[in-house]
Amino acid sequence: MTADSAPTRRLVAELEERAREALPWFVADYYGAVAGGRSERDADLAAWDAIRFRPAALRGELDGDTTTTVLGTEVRGPVLIAPMAQQNAADPRGEIAMAEAAARAGTLLGVSTNTALPFERIAAAGAPWWFQVYLLADRDVTHALIERAASNGARALMLTVEMPVLRGERPGIEPLTWPEIPGKARLGNLTEQERALVLGRPVPNPGLDDIGRLRSVSGLPVLVKGVLRGEDARRAVDAGASGVVVSTHGGRRMDGSITAVGALAEVVDAVGADAEVYIDSGVRTGRHVLAALALGARAVFVGRPLMWALAVGGADEVAGLLGLLDREFRVMLQQSGAASIRDLGGLVARS
Repeated sequence: MTADSAPTRRLVAELEERAREALPWFVADYYGAVAGGRSERDADLAAWDAIRFRPAALRGELDGDTTTTVLGTEVRGPVLIAPMAQQNAADPRGEIAMAEAAARAGTLLGVSTNTALPFERIAAAGAPWWFQVYLLADRDVTHALIERAASNGARALMLTVEMPVLRGERPGIEPLTWPEIPGKARLGNLTEQERALVLGRPVPNPGLDDIGRLRSVSGLPVLVKGVLRGEDARRAVDAGASGVVVSTHGGRRMDGSITAVGALAEVVDAVGADAEVYIDSGVRTGRHVLAALALGARAVFVGRPLMWALAVGGADEVAGLLGLLDREFRVMLQQSGAASIRDLGGLVARS
């Protein structure tokens, strides 16, 4: 199966086209924005597609088991839903619909700081979830927010350390400039008083001390999201992180940045067995999922394709795309000759 012929690749392209026809232009452009335009997105996909496999032979019976655990939570497969803001601009039920799809697929979702929906309504859908944390301008407000997430069942925190800035060729796509549409997220888990303390104020740049502080306040494990260097991953783990997410924020981080998959092996080597490594940015096919796991990732996060699916058909379309991606991955796993996702050593030649 070539990358271009993968059913998921074709479906995602169709979903994006249909979503762009249905959504206001500024919402669609916000969802699709990357730091360097199409070239950065193409670089991500090309990097994933360039990975080649060394299929195994003579391994006996292949059980094809894809079940795994992520920080102790069992999931049906290694594809997780990335945290994404402004979901209810795609569908009025936003993260609730996304969580329902996650529950059907037996997977976990990340929930953004910028969700407009209450944590308790998202949690009621029954899917396990992690809370993606941006440090806000007021530390006490940040702490109050993560305490609310923890009390509503969040199982981990994802401290986001990349600082994405949209380039400004079309400034109208920034959510703060959107007109008053129903889907305009407003930090739905803060009070009006708390929002007044943080909106429009500079946010702090995360440091190593924040890892321990968030663990202490929440009682939850902390992952650091946005790592692209092995040395940074090691420092994060030494400071108490239970995991790292190798990420370019879906290509939004920096024009000319290394791709996430290009950084994965270095991060895995630096962390070793001391923490779990995850990856996002550009994952589109079952082949990409297999490549990530073979390079040492515990699981992958998928974001933008699921947002397009949400805009087109809500929870049903998201669940359908997750199911297709899972089936595609299972076929690739069987073709690799690996008995299970715990048997991928040597599948990718690492120079």
